[in-house]
Amino acid sequence: MAVPTTMKETGRQAAKDFNAYFAREDVRTDVRELEDFARKHADQMARDELPCDTDPSFKVQCASVSRHARMHTRKFKVADEKSSNKLFDEAYRPQDSRHFDASKSSTFVPQTSQTFDLNYADGSHLRGFSGVDQVYMGDYKATSPFGVITDCNSPDFNGVDGILGFGLPKAGSDLPTPVLFAMTDAENKDTNAANLKRKFSFFSTDDAAEVQLGGYDPATTSGTMWYTPALASDDFIVGVTSLKFGDNYGSAVELLQFRSKAQRNYGAPSIMDSGTSCLVIPADSMQGQLANVPWDDFAKHWKKGRSFWLEIGQKTWEVPFSSWYLAETDQTCVQPSPEGMQGLLVGDVFFREYIVEFDMTGHKPIIGIAPLNKHYVPVTRNVLANFELNTAPVAKLRALRGNEVMYPAQHQEVLTQVDRIPIVNQKGTQYFMDVGIGTPRQTFTVIFDTGSTVFGVFANKHDLPAHIKNQLPGYYFSENLHSLAQTSVRVREVPFFQRIAGSSVSAVAVLAVLNVVMIALIVVARRKRSGKRQEQPVRLYGAI
Repeated sequence: MAVPTTMKETGRQAAKDFNAYFAREDVRTDVRELEDFARKHADQMARDELPCDTDPSFKVQCASVSRHARMHTRKFKVADEKSSNKLFDEAYRPQDSRHFDASKSSTFVPQTSQTFDLNYADGSHLRGFSGVDQVYMGDYKATSPFGVITDCNSPDFNGVDGILGFGLPKAGSDLPTPVLFAMTDAENKDTNAANLKRKFSFFSTDDAAEVQLGGYDPATTSGTMWYTPALASDDFIVGVTSLKFGDNYGSAVELLQFRSKAQRNYGAPSIMDSGTSCLVIPADSMQGQLANVPWDDFAKHWKKGRSFWLEIGQKTWEVPFSSWYLAETDQTCVQPSPEGMQGLLVGDVFFREYIVEFDMTGHKPIIGIAPLNKHYVPVTRNVLANFELNTAPVAKLRALRGNEVMYPAQHQEVLTQVDRIPIVNQKGTQYFMDVGIGTPRQTFTVIFDTGSTVFGVFANKHDLPAHIKNQLPGYYFSENLHSLAQTSVRVREVPFFQRIAGSSVSAVAVLAVLNVVMIALIVVARRKRSGKRQEQPVRLYGAI
């Protein structure tokens, strides 16, 4: 099948080619757009649409996957308790990071009544308080809350300046509103991104990655973008109903051998997570739901050149050998799940083959997947571009009760204002993005993570203005997390415990309705933690 041509002058896809292309892709009943489908199939879409929230047993499975996804994003090694009394095998070095200087921003408003202590299950700890200031991503800016991190003990932050979470806000959380929600808040009067749709797309290559805010650029795809509702309201969880491994799809071995059709109904809850490097598959029978142990069967049939096939939303997606096997280091990027995890983590190996769209415009997340155009070259500096897509795939859509069904949406809007921001990647894998905060703008390199909602940058607590220091708890200054004795203890089996003092942040407002697309490009840097780290922090080029 011929791929639509691109016009040199504008970079736009030729409409007549799209007509022919999508006609071959699917000749079923026309559905104008994603929202149209929801209206026409309200009874099906209103079914137990969020089993991670409503189905008691499935809720437990989803929680286990969510918990371990947050644990799995921590890249540093944990010392052997028998040979060391230290929690981490390397120290956190605050001197490697840039720090936000509150005294140099004329627009910074501290919210010292909103302090936080974030304790992760692996023992890492972040402490600080909330603030509000101008936040910049590319050419877009908005007044947004963020965390001022005054203490940290985690070496995972060595060489970076903070974290930028693009995850969904959690019910009952008093953490600052995620930055994408703040930027697209219709009631936020100090933003130039109010018309931006609350969605983003992400893909990766061996040496780069790209985040597209507001939708996706059709030039990055080589086929239809298929959609399926997420299974949770506050996580990007989909159901994997089949996972095969072999030389070809027909002869491949099924790694998810569900004991009953009912158990296969939703499949194994799986998080689409940029913070996870590999494909993480069950290392047990998922508490008896499976007749086999997927990891054991994979190990038994392991062979170079073979592929995985994941069934998501009744569509099958191949992860070829070139994506899950790292030839450079002769390593297999497939891992067994930790004890207690009842599902999969779908990480960077998937994003190398597909562009994934995360749509947060409605009350439930929608996940879109499209084959990645291997000829698309991510930009390496900030640029603005325009593109449009005037035609759409034609498809008959189907949603069965208890099953996810993926379907293409017909795009008739004109997509403009494509804003691209660079970042850098490392075969570890982590993604880093430059953001600006304050007036005048101070630039920081932060970890980009679709599995987190935390947005915060480091600040030197001893350099804070006196009026801010006086409003913070005394223990903030009497102890330093990074210098405390890190004695190994058995950590509670909880993914993420947070204690927030003070009032909650204002609620997220409704999404603006105009269809403006901004692309925030990430040029990716890969950090290898082979026991020795670079002494210089990673810095991005062509940044904000």
